[in-house]
Amino acid sequence: MRNFDLAPLYRATVGFDQVADLMDRVLASDVSQPSYPPYNIEKTADDAWRISIAVAGFTEDELSVELRENALLVSAKKAPEDTNRTYLHRGIATRAFERRFHLADHVRVTAASHQDGMLHIDLTREVPEALKPRRIEITNGVRDAAGEARPVN
Repeated sequence: MRNFDLAPLYRATVGFDQVADLMDRVLASDVSQPSYPPYNIEKTADDAWRISIAVAGFTEDELSVELRENALLVSAKKAPEDTNRTYLHRGIATRAFERRFHLADHVRVTAASHQDGMLHIDLTREVPEALKPRRIEITNGVRDAAGEARPVN
């Protein structure tokens, strides 16, 4: 795989650190991405998503969902098992895992639920009022020293 040096991007831009970090993650030489546990990401509304992770064999106490900076960290660790059991076939994987999802700015976790062997995590984008577009009124006048509009004679 090719390695790209993004150092010129860091030197020539200001405020685009997140884009460069995203490119670093995408172009990382980690070819083997973990495939356990399987998960789905679905869009439930214009600014809402749901991550569903298959966690068969885990209880709510063994699962952990944390939000650190702009990363959602989902992990699980199985409690020690009864050693008196003898399996003829063991096909349900209950090994410990840690799955990380990088979230965009202003995306917030609204709920997490565990049902029928699935962990559902609901996300919404909540843009602060200060960042929402606002309409500026256009007046037909000149502003005085106090900033008040006055009509043109």
